Amino acid sequence: MTVPYQLTHARGYTVSTDPDRLDVGAIHRFLAEDSYWAQNMPRPLLERAIANSLCFGLYTADGQQAGFARVVTDLATFAWLCDVFVLPEFRGQGLSKWLMEAVWAHPDLQGLRRRLLATLDAHSLYTQFGFAPLTTPDRFMEIRLPNPYGAPTAN
Repeated sequence: MTVPYQLTHARGYTVSTDPDRLDVGAIHRFLAEDSYWAQNMPRPLLERAIANSLCFGLYTADGQQAGFARVVTDLATFAWLCDVFVLPEFRGQGLSKWLMEAVWAHPDLQGLRRRLLATLDAHSLYTQFGFAPLTTPDRFMEIRLPNPYGAPTAN
């Protein structure tokens, strides 16, 4: 088993890849109820996604889940960043930027050929980490299910 990756912030916050620390209930509540991209996601589906991804929990000094990021990756050439959030009560402290710094500093995510993500409203955060619009969008294709969990259709 791989040793969990962990970084500690000067204000006592921690980012860890230890799956045993994840508060799956809190993560599921945010994604299924408050996110625009995973409304009504069934918990078993989230649990399967977490089990098959490199996950980063953001925690307060007392261990409370404050945020989350998930990376779907082969750990060699490709990474898809998804399900990124900081809970509302912890926003405004620069934690989303620090979470991204921690994610992209992970040793297994170095030297990748491609990193992708999709966002509706966080472009200014991700451009700080080198993300830009697709340079060759004509090369990318998708099969998109616009309403997979019975949620209202979102862009």
